[in-house]
This record gives sequence, structure tokens and C-alpha cells, in this order.
Amino acid sequence: MGIASILRRRGGAIPLVAPTASIATVVGILSSRRLGAVLVTDAGQVLGIVSERDIIHSLATVGAPSLEMTAGQLMTRALCTATPDTSLAEAMRIMAEGRFRHLPVFDGGTLCGLVSLSDVAEARALEESDARAA
Repeated sequence: MGIASILRRRGGAIPLVAPTASIATVVGILSSRRLGAVLVTDAGQVLGIVSERDIIHSLATVGAPSLEMTAGQLMTRALCTATPDTSLAEAMRIMAEGRFRHLPVFDGGTLCGLVSLSDVAEARALEESDARAA
């Protein structure tokens, strides 16, 4: 089982914002959709990611003006990514080593999903449960 199994189970909705979206708007999206991160895109190109941690760090260092910043100003630009063929164990390793909880998934250069650490942990638990039942 790999990342593809998570993408099949979750469907195709990928949380995206423009680089010009305010952090206040990003916070609204994260809250209303109960997400931990959104990808920042422009003209179909992934530019970066804004996570809860990025926002909290900015609030701690910059303060309330962080909410007036844009996704493009606050996003993390250096992305680690996966493919649908990435194993669950490898995805967990990538996230643990990078100390982040969201992993964009690309298939042949095309964005096809965003998985979280909790998605991967849940899939691994199902995988282990299935192995025990067999």
C-alpha cells in the first residue's frame, strides 16, 4: 500500500490558494475545512505551502500584522514531495526527517494530492490491521 491508496480513499480535492491570498483568508480556509495546510499556486504552478505552523511562527515573531501578509510572503518554498508510488513508510520518513506534516503528491510533474501525517498514519494502521487479519 502506498500514497495512491490514500488519494483514492480521500478523493481529489486539493486545498489551493493564490499567492495573493491574505493569511486571514488562509486561516479561514484552514478553519472551515479543518485542514492543516494549503498549497500556494499560480497559473497551475505550485509555488509553496502554508501550514498552521508557518502561521503560528509568524504570529510569534511578527505578531498580528501576520494576518495582513499574503500566502506568497509566508509560504514555505522548498517543498519535499511524493509520488503515488511512494510507500507509506517512505512518506513517514520524509515527513519525520523534514519535521513537517503535509506532503504534496505529484505524478509525472502534475499535482495530484496533498497528504498529511495523520492520513499516512491511518493508512499504515489499516495496513497492519489487514496483515494481522490475513
